[in-house]
Amino acid sequence: MLMFQQLPCVYLHREPVDFRKSINGLAIIVEQQLSLQVTDGSVFVFCNKGRDKLKILYWDSTGFALWYKRLEQDKFKWPTQSEDECMRLSEQQFHWLLSGFDVLGHQHVKGLSYS
Repeated sequence: MLMFQQLPCVYLHREPVDFRKSINGLAIIVEQQLSLQVTDGSVFVFCNKGRDKLKILYWDSTGFALWYKRLEQDKFKWPTQSEDECMRLSEQQFHWLLSGFDVLGHQHVKGLSYS
């Protein structure tokens, strides 16, 4: 992601969220369900029930930003094996997720080509 000079902590919310939620609704999930501080500069990743859309919420010291990505042909490889509601990702895992790879494995999504 080019929007970060240095990627802060990345938290992945494992359960699907209602994608009608925007900044305020997602911030409430972070603070009330995950018990994390939404304005500490961390990045919070959410997925919809169909796993074909992501929302990424972060605070950049001047305000909130919300990033949205939709896959056209496949689903994000969302970790389902953990019992934790929230999972912390490394920078590499975060980039794998955005590139269509499984953050715990390396399964490629359809429609992407890397030559």
